[in-house]
Amino acid sequence: MVENQVKIDQLLQVIKNTFGMSGLNLLFSWLPMVFAIFLTEIKAVRFRKFIQTVTTLPNFISWVLVYSLAFSMFSSEGIVNGMLRQLGMTDSPVLFLQNSDHVWLTMWLWTTWKALGWSAILYIAAIMGIDDSLYEAAHVDGATRMQVIRHVVLPSMLPTYFVLLMLQIASFLNNGLEQYFVFQNAFNKDSIQVLDLYVYNLAMGGGSYSVSVAISMLKSLISVVLLFSVNGLSKMLRGESIV
Repeated sequence: MVENQVKIDQLLQVIKNTFGMSGLNLLFSWLPMVFAIFLTEIKAVRFRKFIQTVTTLPNFISWVLVYSLAFSMFSSEGIVNGMLRQLGMTDSPVLFLQNSDHVWLTMWLWTTWKALGWSAILYIAAIMGIDDSLYEAAHVDGATRMQVIRHVVLPSMLPTYFVLLMLQIASFLNNGLEQYFVFQNAFNKDSIQVLDLYVYNLAMGGGSYSVSVAISMLKSLISVVLLFSVNGLSKMLRGESIV
């Protein structure tokens, strides 16, 4: 494989895609924590439960169904293109699903839509576990709502955030397969192909089982190295580790 320049370029593009999409997920890893705070700050219980239910349900939808939803909305004959034509904003359909220019961002948006509510559950549990005496002390001191969040809620959630962040860094190269498999097409294949999908395509499409096994083993080895690296760094900086 290393003697084939086309294969090398293809693998470099795959690594670039993997780093780009995992990097976006890592960059916005704080979003579920903020969303959990937003939810717990809603005082209307029924409305809060409605929002939590609506944002948690997508986690149980398979990626095949998610793609069906995306196709009905964003295909050339989908709802969005129909609305754009009716509003006179375009004469020809916009090829959202075939566009490779913003595929990293669109994949991140679909991932976030699917997992945000589910990922916030751990943070909501952490907020529920905060000692009431801390809230009472803050109120006695005259703290505002934002000051309570800043000095009581956030410090109590940070240990949970750091543990989840470390696990996410250790899984940096593991994007999964299903999402990218159902969204890939001939137009976005170069930009959407991450390592897991590349290994699958190599083994099932190209018959290169030995190469796919070698890449999988290397990926697993790097994940272990990443896990122990962030674990050691956390122990050195925070005095806490997960392994």
